[in-house]
Amino acid sequence: MAREIDEAWIDEAIERYQRLERLRDEFDKAVASHSVSVHSPDNSIEIVVTAAGAITDVRIHGTLHHRNPAELAREIQAVVTTAADAARWARAKLHGEVFGKHHRLGKD
Repeated sequence: MAREIDEAWIDEAIERYQRLERLRDEFDKAVASHSVSVHSPDNSIEIVVTAAGAITDVRIHGTLHHRNPAELAREIQAVVTTAADAARWARAKLHGEVFGKHHRLGKD
């Protein structure tokens, strides 16, 4: 028995695919342009990171002459870890905003 092809379903699938491609482009632009600023636990170091995970700026607040290298390294590690977490959070939030809730074909 031959299966009939539902042209309307195929058209809907193509439209949804094209919409999904547009949303992916929008999402890619959003994660590249949105940034989050995070601080080390002692607020001496600030890192700005995009939702894509790119570190775009590092700022040192105050002087470093009183800091020992091990202490500074711990602060840098802490803020970089926090920046990675913040980027993941921002990416997930943007994903929800851009893509929202998807429906199955024929279920709108």
